[in-house]
Amino acid sequence: MSNRLFQGIVHQMRDCIDRVIGVVDDSATIISCSDLTKIGETSEFFTLDAGDANEVFVRDGYTYKPFGSKMKPEFAVFVEGVDEPAAKYCNLLAISLSSIKQYYDEKYDRNNFIKNVILDNILPGDIYVKARELHFNTDSTRVVLLIRIVASNDISAFDVIQNLFPDKQKDFVFNISESDIVLVKETKQGIESKDLEKLARSIVDTLGSEFYTKVVVGIGTSIVGVKDLARSFKEAQVALEVGKVFDTEKAIVSYDNLGIARLIYQLPTTLCDMFLREVFKKGSIESLDHETLFTIQKFFENNLNVSETSRKLFVHRNTLVYRLEKIKKLTGLDLREFDHAIIFKVALMVKKYLTANPVKY
Repeated sequence: MSNRLFQGIVHQMRDCIDRVIGVVDDSATIISCSDLTKIGETSEFFTLDAGDANEVFVRDGYTYKPFGSKMKPEFAVFVEGVDEPAAKYCNLLAISLSSIKQYYDEKYDRNNFIKNVILDNILPGDIYVKARELHFNTDSTRVVLLIRIVASNDISAFDVIQNLFPDKQKDFVFNISESDIVLVKETKQGIESKDLEKLARSIVDTLGSEFYTKVVVGIGTSIVGVKDLARSFKEAQVALEVGKVFDTEKAIVSYDNLGIARLIYQLPTTLCDMFLREVFKKGSIESLDHETLFTIQKFFENNLNVSETSRKLFVHRNTLVYRLEKIKKLTGLDLREFDHAIIFKVALMVKKYLTANPVKY
């Protein structure tokens, strides 16, 4: 990457400096040069670790100025000639290229640092040490969004998201798999869940309407600092998995709004099996047909109100009562009673969870 970075600068400066200019690496190989034919050549006359580390020196008709690490220079800029202007050009180029490299490395390392933090690839004790090295703001409020590509066009969703969040000092975007993109977004302190969902909606809508790419977004909780970014990421993963089971139609799932589904997701499957066996008579839940399950769903949606549910279903009130009696006979639960309705609702969710067998994080 340094080669391309340096070559771009050298190319822009070649018209300002009417001499051959370029950069060599620590093996004295030319990695960028205004004379493209020289790239790849290696000098046999010097190595960068010889002599004074960061002093200007002259070899074979060229003036060199090392730059990079203070302990051991990684590169040296060179200018054709051994006169005073050559030395001045060298010093100016070394300052420019060193600053540009430092900025690039810091930006690149920050992205890698954040990626390692959320994937738990860095020891907790090393997090703040590394954050200080990279001048990383550890007091900001951030949230992790996990964007999963469900169906895509040829367009790069990663590039689109990077363009949506161009501030590389505050927001970080990276891939963790072919279909999963992570956005670590700096936010205002005390930001509400609805505002985060609005942010996620802008991502879903932009990718969907403009680039024909369907995505779902899981949102973790807002955290202050760096260490808890891994927790926010895991929450975003859980949000997507729970959403896949209980909210299949939703494109945006927030960990904060998972409710009872989050509790069920965290239960061991053996406990769930035991619960279903206790609640239902053997095979009673399987005996409920599609029409009956639809009736139950509408009954719950209308707050256990028989009159309102029958109106919405376009059936006579007595027909609905008959169906509810049938359910009571099959399962032993009267859905008109609040406690029974709660047990039945949870049991249906547990059944759905066991059938889906989601990935655990």
